[in-house]
Amino acid sequence: MINVFQPALGAAELDAVAETFASNWLGYGPRAERFEAEFASHVGVPPENMIFINSATSGLFLAVELLGLSPGDEVVVPSEGFVANANVILTAGARPVFCDVDPRTLNPSAADVERAMSPRTRAVMVLHYGGYPGQIAEIAELCQRRGVTLIEDAACAPASSVDGRACGSFGDLAVWSFDSRKIITTGDGGMLYVRDPALARRANRLAYHGLEDRTAFTTAAKVSSRWWDLHVDEPGRRLIGNDMTAAIGSTQLRRMPEFLRRRREIVETYDALLRDVDGVRLPPPLPAGHVTSYYFYWVQMPAAIRDDVAEDMYKAGIYTTFRYAPLHHVPLFGGADLPGTEEATRTTLLLPLHQGLTDADVRLVAEQLRKAVESRSVAGRGD
Repeated sequence: MINVFQPALGAAELDAVAETFASNWLGYGPRAERFEAEFASHVGVPPENMIFINSATSGLFLAVELLGLSPGDEVVVPSEGFVANANVILTAGARPVFCDVDPRTLNPSAADVERAMSPRTRAVMVLHYGGYPGQIAEIAELCQRRGVTLIEDAACAPASSVDGRACGSFGDLAVWSFDSRKIITTGDGGMLYVRDPALARRANRLAYHGLEDRTAFTTAAKVSSRWWDLHVDEPGRRLIGNDMTAAIGSTQLRRMPEFLRRRREIVETYDALLRDVDGVRLPPPLPAGHVTSYYFYWVQMPAAIRDDVAEDMYKAGIYTTFRYAPLHHVPLFGGADLPGTEEATRTTLLLPLHQGLTDADVRLVAEQLRKAVESRSVAGRGD
């Protein structure tokens, strides 16, 4: 089966893990601190404002906790997003208010976000669909003008930017994901960025049991001459990453340029092979100044054949999917009238895109998609 997502791991990652084993320290330590600093430098933010955590979802839970949301508060979020986006809002006692997206880019515009805002809006949470930055600069300006916190879910956008500014650095808080399906992976893991220095220090405490120092058990404590003494002002949890996964992450981060080159080659090959398939629309071109991470490659086709095309591809040994199932269809979260999201949900299909695909794999995917679309289109016309 040709998978939609697949990690790229090899000898360099094994060597990094072996070095960590040899150090005899697997928990949070110097390698995790180094990975935080490396990723912060990659994004262009201070290292003390970046926290290596056990998942991007944990980061989102911590982000909304830092906001101190309460019943009656609202957070605007695209329905076209991962379930964690709504879960963290609801768990905090607030209400997710779903905004629409452009049916072609599957990202919300600033106007989409503003239409969903009310006097009760405390925050806006947006993602970058498939690595496309979307109107993040305009949304950031809107949030600043309205005095609303912006949370960026940059899980799909580790290398995306607008006019040289990294996605994730526009928001007051941001998360990135390194799970097994992402462009760079630590197996599970993520990063949390907190712009405000005081809030970043609090986030560090809450991410590690409320302790002032995440290295409290590995270095001499600062609270007294007895290094085992603790200083805790408020309760926290354990959300931090560890040196073993950080060692993998540092290696993957160094390899990301080669990963991105290969993903771009695959995208350009799909574009060339599929541009003349009748009834199929390719991803829209990026606006000037926008850089994508090439995380998703999506095609769109008539809703009447989309599911059948996916089934034909599966039978041919090619896995396709749709991300993300619309959150406003989930009764727990509540409904909304979102025509752009509905259109995208009916017509969009993700094709395999990862750096492990061979040229032959890419050609096979394109050939099978062409064959399935043409076959289903003819059957639908009754020819």
